[in-house]
Amino acid sequence: MSPMMATRVDFTSILLSPSPSSLSSALRVRASPPAAAAARVRSSYLAPRAASATAAVSAKPAAVSPLAADRTVVRIGLPSKGRMSEQTLSLLKSCQLSVRHLNPRQYTADIPQVPNLEVWFQRPKDIVRKLQSGDLDLGIVGFDIVSEYGEGSDDLVVVHDALEFGHCRLSLAVPKEGIFENINTLEELANMPEWTQERPMRVVTGFGYLGEKFLRENGFKHVSFLAGDGALESYPAMGMADIIVDLVSSGTTLRENNLKEIDGGVVLESQATLVACRRSLHKRKGVLEITHEMLERLEAHLTATGELMVTANMRGNSAEEVAERVLSQTSLCGLQGPTISPVYCSRDGQVAVEYYAINVVVPQKSLYKSIQQLRSIGGSGVLVTKLTYIFDEETPRWRNLLSELGL
Repeated sequence: MSPMMATRVDFTSILLSPSPSSLSSALRVRASPPAAAAARVRSSYLAPRAASATAAVSAKPAAVSPLAADRTVVRIGLPSKGRMSEQTLSLLKSCQLSVRHLNPRQYTADIPQVPNLEVWFQRPKDIVRKLQSGDLDLGIVGFDIVSEYGEGSDDLVVVHDALEFGHCRLSLAVPKEGIFENINTLEELANMPEWTQERPMRVVTGFGYLGEKFLRENGFKHVSFLAGDGALESYPAMGMADIIVDLVSSGTTLRENNLKEIDGGVVLESQATLVACRRSLHKRKGVLEITHEMLERLEAHLTATGELMVTANMRGNSAEEVAERVLSQTSLCGLQGPTISPVYCSRDGQVAVEYYAINVVVPQKSLYKSIQQLRSIGGSGVLVTKLTYIFDEETPRWRNLLSELGL
């Protein structure tokens, strides 16, 4: 077990202090918001911090250095180890952006399809720090890491907020028994009479910035933080902490260690994101163009992942008659509507049309229902094909990025 340093925080005195920065270096944590409110929460955690005396108590951001003028290649940071690294490389390969890593001992690689793009394998927190400094231009990293180590920095721009892997949540957990047995909500936890200036609630976490921000904004006044790394579930049982704030996936580890999540205790919902350095997007040649290409490829592939192409033949007197039957079914509307074309055959030496082919894109989860509806209106010979890409006219995320950059 690595040495730990506890820091006691009285939020009442913090808010009255004319200089909160003196306390900030002692705090560090991470967070995660509900998916349905992802955009709202993201702006809360990535927005620039206010400069007033009552602003959040957080560590000073790293000093911003000017962009290196002599660098002409665009750099992207990718996770260097673990499941996050494997899933990142797999997603890029699915988007025809295979990373060529010739020497596993080196930290650099390339993507042949994008000649001016240089890949750097880094620890996730270092990706965020180097994006802030301008040493990296793009990065793929979990939203929890962006929020924790970015600390609201305006230097970071989330280009794609949902790459569909690395799902987890930063959540608060308490013991199931003892003084917490009947504590089931965040409000009940905050109002426990046990927490005083002399006996603050002890929180162990690896996400000091997000944890402190979350608890302060939810009315906790007497809290002390203990920085922890790995196996935080053991701290309450050992008497070293009262609660934990940690990443949760399925929740099995919490339950097996006699801990429970409480209502309102989710700090932040997280998954993999594509992040960029704002100054690079504005000033470094090629960054905006490469970002556009990566965003298009990622968006087209992720959109297609949950969809299937269904093709069937159907008897009819005209394409319009068949279209009317197809559009009467709720699961067969497709992206903009079904594509219907004649199926030509030979009858008594003459070319005739008795069938029409229907092509329609349907959600994978609705496949069986769609096939049932096709059969009910006379469809037969049904074929189902996986889709690799669905390119739209222009991805809304690109328009949002240009708006964010004022372009």
